[in-house]
Amino acid sequence: MPMKSYIPYSSESHFPIENLPYGVFSTANDSTPRIGVAIGDKILDLKYSKNVFEQPLCEVFQQPSLQSFMALNKNTWSQARKSIQAYLSIENHENLENGVFWNQNEVKMHLPTTIGDYTDFFSSYYHAYNCGSLWAPDKPVADNWKNMPIAYHGRASSIRISGTPVVRPIVQYLKDEQVKFGPTEMLDYELEVAFFVGGSLNSLGEPIPVNKASDHIFGMVLLNDWSARDIQQWESYFLGPFLSKNFITTISPWIVTMEALEEFKTDNFKQDPTPLKYLLHSFKYNFDIKLNASVRGQKSQQTHSICNTNYKYMYWTPIQQIAHHTITGCNLQPGDLLSSGTISGPKEEQRACLIERTRGGKLFVDLGERKLTFFEDGDEVILSGFCQGNGYKIGFGNCSSHILPAKNLA
Repeated sequence: MPMKSYIPYSSESHFPIENLPYGVFSTANDSTPRIGVAIGDKILDLKYSKNVFEQPLCEVFQQPSLQSFMALNKNTWSQARKSIQAYLSIENHENLENGVFWNQNEVKMHLPTTIGDYTDFFSSYYHAYNCGSLWAPDKPVADNWKNMPIAYHGRASSIRISGTPVVRPIVQYLKDEQVKFGPTEMLDYELEVAFFVGGSLNSLGEPIPVNKASDHIFGMVLLNDWSARDIQQWESYFLGPFLSKNFITTISPWIVTMEALEEFKTDNFKQDPTPLKYLLHSFKYNFDIKLNASVRGQKSQQTHSICNTNYKYMYWTPIQQIAHHTITGCNLQPGDLLSSGTISGPKEEQRACLIERTRGGKLFVDLGERKLTFFEDGDEVILSGFCQGNGYKIGFGNCSSHILPAKNLA
């Protein structure tokens, strides 16, 4: 029997009682960030609501970020979720008087924690193949790619919450065999899903085994890994992207817990060759998450879908990513962010960045009112995602940003 909350919402809501994602917000009358849970179009304020938790959990939710909560263990996360579900259940409607609720459209959202480190993986086979076909058509997928999860260390300081504008970056790139300096002409998005690390994590020198890795995944967010492709093509040989991706990375504000995603597990992507033992697992840890990217121009009233894909196209699973990341003894910390890389599928409309969709800028996406190759100033780019349950959705909300013109450096 489906759960019911005394907070009303439609079956299309991303935030039913089966979801209950965590976020950090502030209000006009109290600028101090605090922890909340999304329910329908409301936020349950966990700092000021009465009788949600017993001690010591109550103290954790008095903090201005999720850092302390993330540092607890999987069983405690589960117990907190059960307590919130019980509190919001229609059987406990008297809690409406004890709970402090805010409208989501009236609050300011913040980063959920201080992100110490950010690792961006490259884990979708179709993305690897499509991009490889542009630069190395004779061998689009390198030998190492199918043997280990490839990644690079991103810049944590420029990760921002949904709604933060993107300023077009200025740097050098190669055009017409000449080195140019100016605003990127190839501003692109990457539709990704990232997860926050948590729990009692490994010490330096101690790998996390693949069969224990799921204990250290707190929850997931949408992520837009903004990319300046002309800069990327010029700088990436040999060491990979640097300035082409460090100017901003956008995440959605609500962290969807792994417990909320549990029933949407699906078959792992078939891996060939069989991974080495430290990466090998037989249990499912892939997810049926429907993902979309859309764009709306500055002068347009219409939003155009430019990608519909699915998380299930991930070749390497999150637990394989953790096992590989730590096999050298690299120590993870609560609040670290690990992202999937662009999640493309096998079809044209599932190519989850413009460099793939336009074959490096040679083609365009027909929006009717314009032909999209790369983004223009004034565009708003919107990522969204959800799992479809029986009469409800487990959603992530939106991850959106407007693009602003480059700064005048004169």
